[in-house]
Amino acid sequence: MSKYAYPQVIVDTQWLADNLNNPNVRIVEVDASPKPYKDAHIPGAVFWNFMTDLLQPNFSMNLETSNIEKLLSQSGIANDTTVVAYGSYPGTGAWIFWLLKLFGHKDVRVLNGGHQKWVAEGRPVTSDLSTFAPTQYRATAPDSSLRASYKEVRSSIGQKERVLLDVRTPQEFKGEVFMMKPPEETERAGHIPGAVHIEHIQTLNEDGTFKSFDELQTLLKNKGVTPDKEIFPYCAIGGRSAYAWFVLKYLLGFNSVRNYDGSWNEWSQHPDSPIEK
Repeated sequence: MSKYAYPQVIVDTQWLADNLNNPNVRIVEVDASPKPYKDAHIPGAVFWNFMTDLLQPNFSMNLETSNIEKLLSQSGIANDTTVVAYGSYPGTGAWIFWLLKLFGHKDVRVLNGGHQKWVAEGRPVTSDLSTFAPTQYRATAPDSSLRASYKEVRSSIGQKERVLLDVRTPQEFKGEVFMMKPPEETERAGHIPGAVHIEHIQTLNEDGTFKSFDELQTLLKNKGVTPDKEIFPYCAIGGRSAYAWFVLKYLLGFNSVRNYDGSWNEWSQHPDSPIEK
């Protein structure tokens, strides 16, 4: 990991195993359903349901400062706590990294390989629920420098100095599905005109760990995604694109990258948004 721009933001399974009982470390498991957590989670991990804790009913992210303060407070996380995030879905930990950085949390780390690697190595899991004394967390206002707006993304179409990076599945990119289902009446399928497509899981090894610096750099360079350009990643609801933001900024050291967290959920429902298939 030494070639990554900021290797300190990644922890391996051994580091986490050594810190399971560290009172200054809080482990967060994030998933769409509590069942995987209830069945077998890393000891000491608290659970966040991204469907109810992180998203609004319309699938946009809940970026109210009061919501993140409540979530972190009830999870026993203080402003100086080291947060280690992971999930059963590839890239979930990096989404939480972006989200907490958005609200100014200083020490956030991503478990390399996530739940998949932890279990594959035969490390301990438990069904015991984790509870901690609540804190009084105080978040900063969302950092606008980490986000790209609909207006900015739209004005970037056709601009050579900017890259619109679609990190969804090939089926989503081609307009065959929308958020892994047929489009609703107000949703249109396809992609933003001129967008570069690299599915986010292409940046991972089979064991769920991040590919090497050189492999990531080659993957992106071959698609014209280079550090001299401004990059706006997007996906369906902003989670996978937050993962891409993490890879670009913290693993490869790109300076000009912002997450379009509105993503396809927002873009597709604007009646005048241009769309390609």
